Amino acid sequence: QVQLVESGGGLVQPGGSLRLSCVASGSTLQIYSMGWYRQAPGMEREFVAAIGDGGVINYADPVKGRFTISKGATKSPLYLQMNNLMPEDTAVYYCYGNQRDGVEYWGEGTLVTVRS
Repeated sequence: QVQLVESGGGLVQPGGSLRLSCVASGSTLQIYSMGWYRQAPGMEREFVAAIGDGGVINYADPVKGRFTISKGATKSPLYLQMNNLMPEDTAVYYCYGNQRDGVEYWGEGTLVTVRS
């Protein structure tokens, strides 16, 4: 089992920055990909960013150039640096980890609110 715990969310003004963290514990050896999704009120969960095999990084178009995903030498912690935040970035942000056998792990989420 793997446990993922996010932190770093909060209230920020438009144009501001936040850094989210995701700490993984448990049996993480089989996890090969980790990343972030988000879910805004009344919307479906959507992909934000991910680090996969060999460190390949992908971003959703709405966050390219503003968000940066990173991690240390190990799988934990995983970070999401979010700059130039906009009201449409308001959502609960979820960390996830994928195993090659198809098992997925999700955190409980951390709320990011962007408003004046």
